[in-house]
Amino acid sequence: MILESLQTILAFVITLGILVSIHEFGHFWVARRCGIKVLRFSVGFGMPLWRRTDRHGTEFVIAAIPLGGYVKMLDEREAPVSDEQKHLSFNSKPVLSRIAVVAAGPIANFLLAIAALWLMYVIGIKTVLPQVGEILPESPAALAGIQPGDEILTIDGEETLNWQQVNMQLLSYIGDNRFLDIVVREGEPGQKPAGSEYVRSVRVDNWLVGQEPLNPIKALGVAPYSPSIPAIIGQIAESGAAEKAGLEVGDRVIAMNGQPIEDWLAWVKLIRVSAGQSLSVTVERSAGRVDLQLTPGDKDVGGQTVGYIGAGVQLVGWPDDLVRTIQYNPATAVYQATKATAALTSMTLESLWKMVTGLVSVKNLSGPITIAKVAGASLESGLENFLYFLAMLSVSLGVLNLLPIPVLDGGHLLFYLVELVRGKPVSEKAQMIGLKIGVTLVVSVMMLAFYNDLSRFF
Repeated sequence: MILESLQTILAFVITLGILVSIHEFGHFWVARRCGIKVLRFSVGFGMPLWRRTDRHGTEFVIAAIPLGGYVKMLDEREAPVSDEQKHLSFNSKPVLSRIAVVAAGPIANFLLAIAALWLMYVIGIKTVLPQVGEILPESPAALAGIQPGDEILTIDGEETLNWQQVNMQLLSYIGDNRFLDIVVREGEPGQKPAGSEYVRSVRVDNWLVGQEPLNPIKALGVAPYSPSIPAIIGQIAESGAAEKAGLEVGDRVIAMNGQPIEDWLAWVKLIRVSAGQSLSVTVERSAGRVDLQLTPGDKDVGGQTVGYIGAGVQLVGWPDDLVRTIQYNPATAVYQATKATAALTSMTLESLWKMVTGLVSVKNLSGPITIAKVAGASLESGLENFLYFLAMLSVSLGVLNLLPIPVLDGGHLLFYLVELVRGKPVSEKAQMIGLKIGVTLVVSVMMLAFYNDLSRFF
């Protein structure tokens, strides 16, 4: 548990460190090109853990609190500037130069997303094709005629090569009342679909409105196909109930208290409701069938007492026919990465707007705890998943920073655009009022996101 928590924290620090460093480097690089003196480049806030000063007098800092960063530039509005250095100050530069410096941070985030997705596509992603496993009765998918074994090929003309793309495409229709044209290829569950292709018109009404958490595939009425996992012991914890009962790695559980065990999920369900009970378990091993007595321990999960035995499953691979590799050459990968980044940007903007209008529940906002957990899971599951998560988060950071809210980059851009049109700066009083409003909004949203995190955690 401690090791898992440390891995999660490390993944969070790595992820946020990359995002913040790239964002602030965008500001830093353009500021230098515009002839602005940069005083400090800090990744993190608070007490410096490491610092170095370069030949230009810029102090580079890694600080203790990894929740952001900043680039501090020479500016007469913040501190007195000597006459010989006034031409190096931020406020002395033309408005277009200031716009370029402020916009460079979010632009750097979009470029990072493209780079991460480009690398992901060049390396190649091993994924499973989106084959339907089960259909919920009376669901939109059932009413449209989608069947178990069907492979989802496109949704409204957009290709869906895996469940992730199905999920992202369905999310883009939040709040809609319409028919979705879903092209499917017929097949049998567990086998590569090779039948005819059909268009299924799926009716959605107030699609996903108020749903929390958002689960568009489930809302469609579809359960993705996954291979049956036999109840074969893959790992045994030392001194756990499984070891004490004499269970061994490789044992196949075939019955418990005379009740046949079909798969691992059925076995786990029975164990969870049998804490402290003496169970008669029949397993099959190389020497034949063996009867054992097993008494599950108990632990608290979400306020409920459940049974556990300290055993893990022997993993089962996916059928080769259902696994595909998405990979492009370096040139094509640039186009695909740019296209994917544009799609993520569009979806983020639409989601924000639908959250403001009430179509998406604010409970879907996530804060640092959720980000840390997802970062840890994506890093653990492989480089490709981590790169995709990094791209998603980088796009979100870029979009959020461009919102026209004072205190964010977008708020500064708004002031400078007004200055460009009017020919003179926005008054200090107006900027201060805007700043107070912006700080209130940002702090309120951060508190809401943190509250959502704590609600999910507990």
